[in-house]
Amino acid sequence: MLADYDLGVIVEPLLSWFSKNARILPWREEPTPYRVWVSEIMLQQTRVEAVKPYFERFMRELPTVQALAGCSEERLLKLWEGLGYYNRVRNMQIAAKTIVEECDGCLPKEKEELMKLKGIGSYTAGAISSIAYGMPNSAVDGNVLRVISRVCEEDGDILKNSVKRQFETKLDEVMPKGRASQFNQALMELGAKVCIPNGTPLCQDCPLKELCQAKKHNCWKNYPVKKRDKARRIEERTVFVIRNRDSVVLRKRPKKGLLSGMYEFPNVLGRLKKEEAEIWLREQGIPYSKVEVLKEAKHIFSHIEWHMTGYMVTVEDFMKPEIISFVEVEDMEQNYAIPAAFGAYVKEILSVQNY
Repeated sequence: MLADYDLGVIVEPLLSWFSKNARILPWREEPTPYRVWVSEIMLQQTRVEAVKPYFERFMRELPTVQALAGCSEERLLKLWEGLGYYNRVRNMQIAAKTIVEECDGCLPKEKEELMKLKGIGSYTAGAISSIAYGMPNSAVDGNVLRVISRVCEEDGDILKNSVKRQFETKLDEVMPKGRASQFNQALMELGAKVCIPNGTPLCQDCPLKELCQAKKHNCWKNYPVKKRDKARRIEERTVFVIRNRDSVVLRKRPKKGLLSGMYEFPNVLGRLKKEEAEIWLREQGIPYSKVEVLKEAKHIFSHIEWHMTGYMVTVEDFMKPEIISFVEVEDMEQNYAIPAAFGAYVKEILSVQNY
């Protein structure tokens, strides 16, 4: 149990292991507060390898807090396109504006002050303050919760904030002086590379294998403890990829709700058969010349799954602009942020374009 385990014993073997096994990552090369912040927000719900190109592009276009604060929402969402969870970057821009207006353009050093900013919770604040500023604050994410749960055989539900706070308190107590950055990153690294989230942990490679209670009792599968997630709701949708030569129809989603403010292909609730899809097109006044069935697609959100049926709709040159608006495919690629939920249909239109 966490309360009875002396976490101080993990410090030195963990730091020694990290010094030899730390990955080379772009945000580690120059750990400024801004770069650490951006990387930590991007890494939420996203794999490290997937984040790398996004991070480098983001830094090229928005290298400072001031640049982020002044970026247009259209461009900001396009830079984030593919990472998902778009409220993360919206909140980051709100926080950037606060930093520019109230903090002289510099992220605060203290964890408590960082947590006052939009979108920055206890973990992100701990990561920024420790990695960028060397402050002795723990940074407890999913990797850390998994590692420590197994080391201590802690059976508290890690989805409860009270349990997370216990982990933070215990780690704060053993934080090595002057080495908070390395210690926090070592725990994260161990969870990412060795005590992995999906599959059997690589215990033979773990610097804590002699100290780990779950390994000793061969019960790693029991930790960490999480309550079961609610089943996702299944939602059927029919998507229309409406094209006219080098152009395609896009529409903007509402300002509030799921994927707010993003661009999408026209779609409706329900699974329409081809005949029903053609009826819908006629009802919208869209004079199509061809309707082709596309492959089915699926996208998983946190609490909902979209099961999508798609149709490629070709319209003639006489299409009236007042009925629907077309966007050049090249312009779509460069300037319109389209959620990953529609990724399969973006590929379809690009494959037609490049044929």
